[in-house]
Amino acid sequence: MNIVAFHGSPRIGGNSYILLNEALRAIDTSQHSIHLFRLNEMNIKPCQNCGGCEETGVCMIKDDMEVIYQALRQADRVILASPIFFFGLSAQTKIMIDRCQAFWCEKYLLKRAIPEGKYGKKGLLLLVGGMKKEIAIQCGEASSKAFFRTISVPQHETLSFPGIDKKGAILDHPTAMQDVFSATDRLIG
Repeated sequence: MNIVAFHGSPRIGGNSYILLNEALRAIDTSQHSIHLFRLNEMNIKPCQNCGGCEETGVCMIKDDMEVIYQALRQADRVILASPIFFFGLSAQTKIMIDRCQAFWCEKYLLKRAIPEGKYGKKGLLLLVGGMKKEIAIQCGEASSKAFFRTISVPQHETLSFPGIDKKGAILDHPTAMQDVFSATDRLIG
């Protein structure tokens, strides 16, 4: 299977990075290919709401999103890891999701959804943030759900870890690593 993974944090070695690496560790790379995108290291401009994709389903902006578009078309599994900042996904993650407006137009306006492929498409969402209240996670999850549905991922599992802020603090969570490993196993299986 083709697995596409997104690291949406600007912080290397932080909590979402640790969670994503645990997910990737659970994947047998001799049987599956992994395409990892570190969004903070990519040149992705924000959606300009120009309407260019409405007639073609193709974004008019030429930047690193082009390789992401291609990878998402071929993906069997999608893993999205993002910190929660101010009740939402990181800016890096949100810019990538907003640029999937081209897929939204292709699916809903032009009636040409991304095919689900022979394995079907599934997703895994990994969210971690400093605020302890679950509502902080829910806003990011709503945007992520819209993203998954737009790219023809009809089902995804969410693992959220509120109240985790300090770099590396996720390692002190009693079940986080096992939860992520098990969720990834379910994703692939």
